[in-house]
Amino acid sequence: MIDIKGSTLFLETVRFMTLFEICKGIRMKTERKTDRRTLYTINVIKDAFLKEIKDVGYRKISVKRICEAAEISRATFYLHYDDVNAVLDDVIDDALLFSEQGTGTVLDLVDIIQSGRIQDIKENESVLPACQRIADSDLYHDLFMDVALSDYIISRIYQHEKSIVVPELIKKTGISEEYANLFFRFMLNGSFYVNRSLGWEKNEKWYQFQKMLSVFLDAGMEELTK
Repeated sequence: MIDIKGSTLFLETVRFMTLFEICKGIRMKTERKTDRRTLYTINVIKDAFLKEIKDVGYRKISVKRICEAAEISRATFYLHYDDVNAVLDDVIDDALLFSEQGTGTVLDLVDIIQSGRIQDIKENESVLPACQRIADSDLYHDLFMDVALSDYIISRIYQHEKSIVVPELIKKTGISEEYANLFFRFMLNGSFYVNRSLGWEKNEKWYQFQKMLSVFLDAGMEELTK
């Protein structure tokens, strides 16, 4: 009978497995370091992008400007992003993730105002719709004020919120999913452009308009249920 433990094959196997575990450990440590470094660079690029949004607006942003603001090379930029639009998508993803700190929708806003609880908005901004929650942030305010980005941001918010708002519209009014989607687009576009015209500031004019708008929307939804 062959003594496996004493064989050359066993010893070579042990040495191979030991080397494999060592290499695996080194690779995992390297990946963790790379991940931290990569995350830092990506955040620097996004911060530079938002700075350029504030300084010159989206139409004038270039990879060159971002690299200069971030103090990185073009080669470093292209390790992480294909172009400026890719950075925009990443920043909007961050903004939508930020918006999830709240739970409000445009329909919640109507219900709150119609029930005479407008003070709730002043005391708890998490009940505001996503676009208002994001634009209230100093970090994203200039992004939402940029006219060149309005349509694109609205489309991204629509995709993010439709699974919540559309079923609510169907429940409240009894309309079909197709029409509920159209009504949501109408409400989202209108709300966005009015808010942008007011600078996304919740002043007295904004509160007064919200009261009038809630009456308008509530009456319309009520009529649809008949």
